[in-house]
Amino acid sequence: MHTTSSRRLRLATLALALSAVAGIAGAQVFSQPDPDFGGAVRASSPVIKAGDTVEMTGQGFKPGQAVTLLRGERALNARPWTADAEGRISGQVQIPADAVVGRHPVVVRVANPDAAAVIELKVSKDVPLSGADRYDVAVNKLVQGLYQVAHSRTSNALFVTAATGRPPVRQSELLKLDPDTLEITARVTPAQVEGQSDGRVYAVYGVAVDDANGHVWVTNTRDDSVAVYRQSDLSLVKQFEAGVLPHGRDVVVDTRDNRVWASGFGGGRFVAFDATTLEVVQDVTVPSQVRGEEFGPMALTVDPVGGKLYSVGLSTGEVVVLDGATGAVDRMFRFPTLNGGIGVAIDAEGRRLYVTGQGSDNLIIANADTGEVLHDVYVGAGAVYVAFDPHTRLAYVASRGAGTITAVDANGTIVANLDGGTFPNHVLPIGDGVVYAINKSRGAEDPNGDQIRRLVPKTH
Repeated sequence: MHTTSSRRLRLATLALALSAVAGIAGAQVFSQPDPDFGGAVRASSPVIKAGDTVEMTGQGFKPGQAVTLLRGERALNARPWTADAEGRISGQVQIPADAVVGRHPVVVRVANPDAAAVIELKVSKDVPLSGADRYDVAVNKLVQGLYQVAHSRTSNALFVTAATGRPPVRQSELLKLDPDTLEITARVTPAQVEGQSDGRVYAVYGVAVDDANGHVWVTNTRDDSVAVYRQSDLSLVKQFEAGVLPHGRDVVVDTRDNRVWASGFGGGRFVAFDATTLEVVQDVTVPSQVRGEEFGPMALTVDPVGGKLYSVGLSTGEVVVLDGATGAVDRMFRFPTLNGGIGVAIDAEGRRLYVTGQGSDNLIIANADTGEVLHDVYVGAGAVYVAFDPHTRLAYVASRGAGTITAVDANGTIVANLDGGTFPNHVLPIGDGVVYAINKSRGAEDPNGDQIRRLVPKTH
């Protein structure tokens, strides 16, 4: 998804590139256009750096169509690639060694019949590993499809969600772990979805704990629902009906207002549940302030001091601030350098807001009350999640593409950049300096995937 200004930039880039290649308008030949063009091109590598040789693949072309990739006036493939009988193309492009870090518009020029489109190639850079000597690190491999982790002081346990595959998802578990040994002490497979005969279950993704009531809350993203489990034995307390929360993402417990809030990517929705009665008490839709766009909330965090909720939108660079008791929109900020907003965290005491962009590889540090940007920090490819530790005053960022967990101070200085294994996905400081991190995998046999890490500062 892209903002209106981004669409205009793409159209302008396309027009300029095509006119440059064609030469003067009078020399251009208007040959047969493709009336139902459906071709798509992508890079096979999730991370591209200056100087890389990148494998490109495409599909949806008509057999025999010739495809050229253009960055400005330069063709990236020396000769056009010809679509095979199944409409597929493949080939390699060389990224220049002096390529600037950022999202580059590339024109896909197609001939026989003619068409064009614009794709993005994001060039990232390495942030060297550092600070490993400052932490004691323990790692344990769990089950495939790890997603998030939550911590309960009352139960002295970690709760981890896992789900594997695309819908219909049949493999999912809620795990209970010993926080010291990182070993599984209990596990449960969610119930099958009612009315479905394909074996799909209410797969679990987002997770939060409610110690006041002894509950674990999870989002069932694929089935537009939410569920509540008992911390003690992982028995199901309540499974909400499908549709209560479209494409639920994060869930948080607001002890100040006795609410459990969940963000739903579909339609800019936030739903609040009474933590005691387990009933829906608020259903809020937040519109984007960017014309023609939809606010798609991702991560969600609670400001226990101000009684506010903060959430970041995926495609618009916006952060919304909601009143925790009523769900009313208090204010919205927009960060122009944020692309693919995923993570959000709050330093309630220092009044700092931390926001990560998967598409822009950055961590934005802003004033939590005014939205003024204080620091814009490049942390690594695919920065997906951020959490703040009030004990060390550090923000921890999980960068999926870079494979790192980055500790950043309030001044925007990287104080450690640690190996996070394959595809880091979630980080959780528990308030005393200890940080837990979850990563995903390239498959069941990936030795560095599906792990939980415990990071303990040596000064702890």
